[in-house]
Amino acid sequence: MIYRRELLDQIWPLLDTAQAIVVTGMRRCGKTFLLRDIYAKIESGNKLFLDLENPLLQRLFEEENYETIRTNFAGQGLDLTRQAWIFLDEVQLVKNLPSVVKYLSDHYQFKFFLSGSASFYLKNLFSESLSGRKFIFELFPLSFAEFLIFKNSPLVLPKPAELTTVMFETIKPLWREYLEFGGFPGVVLANNKPEKERLLSEVFTAYFQHEVEQLADFRKTGLVRDLILLLAENAGNLVNVERLAGELKVSRLTVEAWLAFLEKTYLISLVEPYSKKLRVAIRKAKKVYFVDWGLARQIAGISPGQRLENCVFHLLRLKGKVNYFRKKSGAEIDFILDKKLAVEVKRTGAGSDLNKAGSLARELGLKQSLVATENLTRAKGFYPVFIL
Repeated sequence: MIYRRELLDQIWPLLDTAQAIVVTGMRRCGKTFLLRDIYAKIESGNKLFLDLENPLLQRLFEEENYETIRTNFAGQGLDLTRQAWIFLDEVQLVKNLPSVVKYLSDHYQFKFFLSGSASFYLKNLFSESLSGRKFIFELFPLSFAEFLIFKNSPLVLPKPAELTTVMFETIKPLWREYLEFGGFPGVVLANNKPEKERLLSEVFTAYFQHEVEQLADFRKTGLVRDLILLLAENAGNLVNVERLAGELKVSRLTVEAWLAFLEKTYLISLVEPYSKKLRVAIRKAKKVYFVDWGLARQIAGISPGQRLENCVFHLLRLKGKVNYFRKKSGAEIDFILDKKLAVEVKRTGAGSDLNKAGSLARELGLKQSLVATENLTRAKGFYPVFIL
């Protein structure tokens, strides 16, 4: 069964454009299934889906003459005389693919849909060759609304004012599962806890083997592993590059290079501080969050509070640009969404939390503030985390 992803709503209106559709993101986030969903929904029979992890299919693109590659498509069943829809999965495995896609898109009625796991390589590959000829979409683990769909739940997340006690109690066990194991589609679909834990372990193993050991050019992969562990232990905290360099006994520049790689391959996100002055924001430390809080728990056994904050970051990131704010005094706002909304995250929120968030929000000139909590409360300014 193929489950619908929310990202499809952004991609579908671009179906009739000439530009290639590129879907990237971390491994096991569901890129292949998203492409197969689009493939299945296209009514034309003149379409082709190629999994480029198959070495025999990679050979189709090894010709120096791009016209020969076009002819190879005919051998796969395409009618070259009319509009064709070509889906290519794991495109980072074929080095010359961007120039092939550019040539065929420019000269023929070919609409390409491309996916791949390592954005560090994808963006370098596609930045110049397909300039102005592509739309790039990033796919992340499931939102909570998508999680409910994958669980075959009839529940539809209500607006805060419509949330009843019965709804809250019905949603609560599903939310707890989401908060413990995260949003990787395969993990969500697993039937029991041991299987979920095994799949989470496989997600990290696959990431480390394919991205860190095979694709990256790092001599000390063991130290990169240790860095990942340190980051997971400190999910939701400020990243102190000097301290990390000292613990790992490497240079600051090396740590910065590793952090950039981990972010570009989607394992982590480094959240910048909110500041109206760009120079100030650049100088200040960033906070680290993982692509999936269940994965961070699997790696380092992070606390429920850390998982909640990481999960809220994920839900907000799906909506827009996320920053944090911290004063020299230590007063802080967990998240600022699109420079408009201040969000404080508390497992059990109190009035003092709302007052603090509101005061800092007004100080920054933000339009709105709220406290995201796991509790059901009717008090103004409090918001159930699962309907963010």
